[in-house]
Amino acid sequence: MSKIIITVFKALLFLSVGIFFLYLAFRDIHFSELLYGLKNADYSWVLLSLFFAFMAFVSRAMRWIILIEPLGYKPSFKNTFYALMSGYLANFLLPRIGELTRCGSLNRTDRIPVDSLLGTVIIDRIFDVLMLLLLLAVVFVLKIDFFGEFMTENIFIPVFERFSAMLNFPALVWILAGFFIFALFVLILIIRTKIVKNRLFGFVGKTAYGVFNGMKTLFRMKKKWQFIGHTLFIWAMYFLMTWVVFFSLPSTSTLQPADALFLLVIGGMGMSAPVQAGIGAYHWIVSLGLTLYNIPREEGIIFAVIAHESQALLMIVLGTFSLAMVFLQKKPSIKTNP
Repeated sequence: MSKIIITVFKALLFLSVGIFFLYLAFRDIHFSELLYGLKNADYSWVLLSLFFAFMAFVSRAMRWIILIEPLGYKPSFKNTFYALMSGYLANFLLPRIGELTRCGSLNRTDRIPVDSLLGTVIIDRIFDVLMLLLLLAVVFVLKIDFFGEFMTENIFIPVFERFSAMLNFPALVWILAGFFIFALFVLILIIRTKIVKNRLFGFVGKTAYGVFNGMKTLFRMKKKWQFIGHTLFIWAMYFLMTWVVFFSLPSTSTLQPADALFLLVIGGMGMSAPVQAGIGAYHWIVSLGLTLYNIPREEGIIFAVIAHESQALLMIVLGTFSLAMVFLQKKPSIKTNP
């Protein structure tokens, strides 16, 4: 019962953060203009965007199989795709719970150890971060005037101001914080023997070993070039699904491909925020980014709503179908790792 309460509390906590970002994004927005813009958008371009998103999902599932094969398992594309989309659906409940969900789904259908799957998911996410950083560098070079101004005013300066405010804390606060950290370190040293003997510690150690074993697949996989090809293809699809939505609205139809790359990067940051499926954070940062192009916030919000909600609807539909297919399948008999 306590686990359920904690889960609900976490969900509400992250949801409150998302609602706060939604407030920042939608404040002072006239909803009559928002509804008018949504009603008059050209949704043929949105459908094309969803096609590119679907192709990215397909490629991501295939890339995951490449990471899993060195473990001695070869799950079917169908089950891998179902697991992936079930994970996306779970992210609407709690941020990052999708990684655990997709591992649990594939464990149910193919009996692959969850801890080893977690290792492959970590590798999967690391490459996503690397690609985002690479695109960040490309955007910085191509659009240094816009991007530099945006990052300076909305990220660097606020962070610097908060850090400066922290330095102005009373000395007593820093002394107490230092004493607390020291006391915690001493406590760990005192009870370390009991911790080692604890069953929970053994379970954590075993799980950590499984995760590490899964992460080693990066060095053992035989299809490295296919893995790199899928990675590039996935992000090319992400770029295209962002770019084509420009043409659904008159206010964004004149923007260039480099501008789509800029929105893809800052939108990726919004999706990485600790809120369910980037809700609120994506809308706020994308609408804010579009103001650099002298696009009114109302138009920026319309674009963000179309781009985010169309993708969210696709993930909910595919995720619900996939989760149902996972639970409708009969559990296979337990097989030992070849």
